[in-house]
Amino acid sequence: MAIIVVQKINNCLQKDTQNTNNMKSDLIRKSNISSSNRKYLLFILPFLVLFAMLYSCGQKETAVKEKPISDLSIYNLPSKWTNQDGKNIEMKDLKGKVLVMVMIYTSCKAACPRLVADMRNIESRLSEDVKENVQLVLVSIDPEVDTPKRLKSFSIENKMDGNQWVFLRSTEENTREFAAVLAVNYKKVSPIDFSHSNIISVFNTEGELVFQQEGLGVNSDATINKITEEAQKD
Repeated sequence: MAIIVVQKINNCLQKDTQNTNNMKSDLIRKSNISSSNRKYLLFILPFLVLFAMLYSCGQKETAVKEKPISDLSIYNLPSKWTNQDGKNIEMKDLKGKVLVMVMIYTSCKAACPRLVADMRNIESRLSEDVKENVQLVLVSIDPEVDTPKRLKSFSIENKMDGNQWVFLRSTEENTREFAAVLAVNYKKVSPIDFSHSNIISVFNTEGELVFQQEGLGVNSDATINKITEEAQKD
């Protein structure tokens, strides 16, 4: 920690040393203060200047890190979602990690179990350092049935209850809007069944769609490679 602080101080001081000296000289020269107070000022001034410079450097670093959200990012969506723990979030709350997303419904007995298996297979093949930068997200297309409680139970039943797994539900309108973004088509074909696309989508840390895997039980090598590539970017 001390080394990092010293490095930051050096970086900032190298850029602003001349400005600092000028500021100190001007302040002392222009200040109408007594000799004793001037000595005190000379003592504390370097610390005040150092604090101001470090604060300035911190502000600059924050400005560099906080990139504007692109027009293609899902983080622009204003929709509200609820996760398996009952917490209300927006898509932008997931910003900073690579997102691997799929749309399912928990009562599905045909395609969804295979999509879930594909997601678990992808997760199992990611290295531990890559997993730290990845969030695996399952979005329900049946929010009426898939309550947070039901999503939580489903995650436990399928051994998908680790921190890297997120289950989301929202309103029908928000779900339809998000499905359109993922190019996922679905419709209700009976009171308990849906017909839907089988697509796993990969978003980069800025929320931009960068890859899609379509089908069930397909070779996921390309998907793994893309997730790893995005997760290892600076």
